[in-house]
Amino acid sequence: MPGQVITVDRKKYAVGLFWQPTGAGYVARTYARALARSVDKKLNLYTEYRAMVGLGSRKLGHRSGMDSAAASVTDALGEYTSFLAVFAVDKQFYLVAVRNGVILEDKLFDREEEARAEYFKLSEIPDWGALFAPGAWGMPRAVERNLSDLIMRGPRSVLHPISRIGAGVLSIILLAIFIVGVSWFFREPLEQMLNPQPKLSQVSPEIAAEYEKQVEEKNKELDEEFQIERASQPEPIVLPYDYLPDPEKRAQVCFQAIAFLMQPITGWEQISAECGETHASAVFKRNFGTLDDFYMIATQIMPGSFVQQESDSSLYVRATLPTVPTKASLDERDVETVARAALTAFQSAGMSAEVQMVVDTLTNGVETVNLDIVEIAAQSKLGPVQFMKIFEDFGGVYMTRCAWDASTRIWNYEVIIYAK
Repeated sequence: MPGQVITVDRKKYAVGLFWQPTGAGYVARTYARALARSVDKKLNLYTEYRAMVGLGSRKLGHRSGMDSAAASVTDALGEYTSFLAVFAVDKQFYLVAVRNGVILEDKLFDREEEARAEYFKLSEIPDWGALFAPGAWGMPRAVERNLSDLIMRGPRSVLHPISRIGAGVLSIILLAIFIVGVSWFFREPLEQMLNPQPKLSQVSPEIAAEYEKQVEEKNKELDEEFQIERASQPEPIVLPYDYLPDPEKRAQVCFQAIAFLMQPITGWEQISAECGETHASAVFKRNFGTLDDFYMIATQIMPGSFVQQESDSSLYVRATLPTVPTKASLDERDVETVARAALTAFQSAGMSAEVQMVVDTLTNGVETVNLDIVEIAAQSKLGPVQFMKIFEDFGGVYMTRCAWDASTRIWNYEVIIYAK
């Protein structure tokens, strides 16, 4: 398979991702990790888009922070729930197929005949809402579109490392490269500093004065050549456990925000809701109501919320979370003890949970700090406030995300604990 990266208007986009629906309420990062283990362990990057995750790999040219082309195209063609499209990109061909809002194909072809054969095979599936292909192909009902006109319209769907450990190792490698590069760049001044210099007391005043003059001139030349500036002191590393929200208040805010968004609206079905770090959001599906009905009622019962139309039968509502006071909190036990204690707490409560130990690395370009973290993912019938009581005996606790599935009436939680 060729490298699955395209360049549009001098910006690189990831293609060739392995897409899979997550279902309502799943924790995307945890699901992506489990999916990568079962499909291909070389898949080490993921992105979350609507109710899907897309898995990528650095071996395919994907990088953390890179946008997904398929997500951008899908958003730009939001009026179609199903479409099949091929775009000419330089000398390659990019194919993306979306069926009922789910990305089926997201692939880059080096050879035109391979892309054409794949397009022809998929086009035999009935009921495509729209078909797009190069005009030279002469495909029936297909319209030619320029990829650059579509790809810049969609919101960002960015790749992230599946494992925090990989990101930490990468930061350390980049720091090492930086230090080696600086050492090589200033090798001449360093060699002069390390080489023994003649003591001025052992030479004549004339020679000493000439030597000092040459040193001063050399320093001026170096300043002009390398444009040396005094390096400013780096910003101190901000340790996240010094500013953690109170777990109970954080849980209360999430529960209230989800209750605020998941209000009954006639003709619209509640699908799911979630509480992230700064916003809460909810998804509604249309039964017999209209868009005007929803907007009119939402402005009355959800003042200040943001409503976005996902499709003609789906709406996304988002609200900003209020600020929760923060405090310093760190569990004084080592990471292995914390992980064992967390698993024991869930076993005592008769609940199952996925518990794992990870390392997060922070750096300001000079200093590096490694944080030992216990990650916990669990499903429960308990609401956020009741669920977080499981962690009353722990320090350094932060609920990063909780999600509510309206159909199963189950909560999905993702919690981290900072260990000493």
